[in-house]
Amino acid sequence: MNSFFASVELSFRPELRGKPVAVAGSVKDRRGIIVTSTYEARAKGVKTAMPVWQAKKLCPDLILLSSNFERYRTASRNLFDLLRGYTSLVEPVSIDEGFLDVTQYTENIHPYKLAERIQQDLQRDMDLPCSIGIAPNKFLAKMASDMKKPNGITILRKREIPQLLWPLAISEMQGIGKKTVEKWEKAGILTIGDLAKADTAMIGEKFGSSGLKLQKRANGHDERPVNPDSIHEFKSIGHSTTLPSDTRNQQKVEATLQQLADSVSFRLARKEVAAYGIQLTIKYHDWKITNKSQKLSNPCHTSSEIYERALSLWRKAWNQEAIRLLGISTYDLVEKSHAYKQLDLFTQEKDVKDYQVEQALETLQQRFGQQAIVKGAASFDSRKKWIEQRSMRGTSLDKPEEE
Repeated sequence: MNSFFASVELSFRPELRGKPVAVAGSVKDRRGIIVTSTYEARAKGVKTAMPVWQAKKLCPDLILLSSNFERYRTASRNLFDLLRGYTSLVEPVSIDEGFLDVTQYTENIHPYKLAERIQQDLQRDMDLPCSIGIAPNKFLAKMASDMKKPNGITILRKREIPQLLWPLAISEMQGIGKKTVEKWEKAGILTIGDLAKADTAMIGEKFGSSGLKLQKRANGHDERPVNPDSIHEFKSIGHSTTLPSDTRNQQKVEATLQQLADSVSFRLARKEVAAYGIQLTIKYHDWKITNKSQKLSNPCHTSSEIYERALSLWRKAWNQEAIRLLGISTYDLVEKSHAYKQLDLFTQEKDVKDYQVEQALETLQQRFGQQAIVKGAASFDSRKKWIEQRSMRGTSLDKPEEE
């Protein structure tokens, strides 16, 4: 879908079409960030995650609309219901993007004509624009869908890969994270074509099995099927631990909650999702279990955010009895690209600094393992064990292990 949140808003306010419009966490200057914007606004330099005050400076006539996530979720359900009218093999990958396998489509129609029909139906029934990529596999279809926006239809055949795909910068390749672009470029991989033609042994040595998988895709090979059930593979992400002995010690509880928050944050980062809900599980010495949950107005994914909310739930839920087990789980997951946090005027500077610290920790953990960087005195034992294990294997911090 093209500028999905903004497009949904315009379907309710068609008089704003053709004007620079943005959806923001707060419509007041300096009190929020841009969630998404129309192409008219983007032409003026407005970008996702840009502070509202900066967007207004670049585009003084920018029209700001408050976000309405329930409206967007409803639109998402409706659009996927429409797509399932063409084929049962529909795989949602986010709130506004998905794959369709139309190999067994019953009508005798060219794929391009089918794509046109889908575009027309979405426009007629929901007043929403989209771009469609047509290709023999999921990777190429995804890359093709990004080549013409808005309202584009692109066919990417395997024989066209050298002309259409290989000249693109490595940063534009689906599956290459923003944090790893510099690493690829330092290895001399500047374009998708560089990756496709690179020495396989070098890719394996520097980037492991994931790098070899990406190299295959750069050459047009992707055997993943369209899986309608993949969206349900993880509805929640959590972690729990049984304590060495039953305890009422507040310091031990807080230390355990910090370790659990670190683990959950690490797993959220691996899935590239954030959570709109958090739940604390407490199992007492007599095996009685208490669950306490909280819905969040802003999605969380950092260790500090998860810990603070879990600690708050703990203080509300604990009945003063000895604890046997603690667990933290997150639910109502959303892709990070669709998650945002409204930055308050008085805490924005702290939020930005905290975010930068968390991003740095996340990068180190992704490279060297979850226990490479841990927080607080409570993590000393696990950190010591991690160092001993690496020493026994003869590994060091300057050479990450292959996946």
